[in-house]
Amino acid sequence: MASNKTLRMGPVALAAAAANIVNPPTLTGGTGLAGTNTATYLILRHIRIVNKTAGAVSATLYVGATGGSAAGTEFGFNATPIPANSYVDWYGMLRLDTADFLTGLASAATSLTFEAEGEIGVA
Repeated sequence: MASNKTLRMGPVALAAAAANIVNPPTLTGGTGLAGTNTATYLILRHIRIVNKTAGAVSATLYVGATGGSAAGTEFGFNATPIPANSYVDWYGMLRLDTADFLTGLASAATSLTFEAEGEIGVA
């Protein structure tokens, strides 16, 4: 059995409307990652959201359907204000399968940058 490979995701600017950030690659693609496998998964271990502006901007991340921001699917930083020229970190373990999408939004478009580290594996 092959072992997981470490990977870095991003940086990606967060939009003011929920958009796909990361989705494991499949035969027809994925979001934010290259590759064409049938049954991949991601394990996110660290997420950093950087505010590159001179004012506080809020962020919210979701796990769910493509492009989704439905109530009840909030994953992290639930409207958390990120101070000017600063960042927030999340450490943990989140598995995303090919049907799972990590989406997110910012209170001001392109003011926040998403980056993450984790692992990719084949189920």
